Amino acid sequence: MPSERSTSVAERVARSGSDGRGIVLGAVGLLLVVLLVWTVARPTPDPVAQTARVEGPLPQSVAGWSGEQLEHAAIVMQAGRDLGLGERDVRIGVMTAMGESSLRVVDHGDEAGPDSRGLFQQRTGWGDYEVRMDAYGSAVLFFRALARLEGREALAPTRVAHAVQINRDPDHYARWWDDAGAVVAAVDRAGVEVVVTPR
Repeated sequence: MPSERSTSVAERVARSGSDGRGIVLGAVGLLLVVLLVWTVARPTPDPVAQTARVEGPLPQSVAGWSGEQLEHAAIVMQAGRDLGLGERDVRIGVMTAMGESSLRVVDHGDEAGPDSRGLFQQRTGWGDYEVRMDAYGSAVLFFRALARLEGREALAPTRVAHAVQINRDPDHYARWWDDAGAVVAAVDRAGVEVVVTPR
């Protein structure tokens, strides 16, 4: 009898050693689940704290727009789409930047707004200087304001831009609507990639 007890104790000790591996595997599995939940649930970066660059060749010229102007148009388009806005809103964004800065990141204002800066000539109340001077960040500011405008589908594109920008002339942007359409179509055909990264 005593020898049988000794054997059964020894067997129990050996079995408990294999249970230890199960505990380790269980802990690793739990860690993987926690990492997966954190990856899915973590907050996405604030778009205004991001910047963008264009990779790939753009057309040399579209309706008189070229070079960095087309790059900025591509970035404006990406910002609008990243925010889930429709294609009409995206085109309005490009049209507005054409009318405000000729699609250039401008580091000066005018008589009406000496503190205006960037693609959309946004004044200090719009946000930090660094954001207003960043093509992607300033486009996000513009599109966020545009998205709050209810009933914009019933307004002419120039009136939508005016409601966001409060230009002296509500029809100021109308002359760029066709150009904006041509540029958006050409940039889409070019198939460039707009890479968005934290600033």
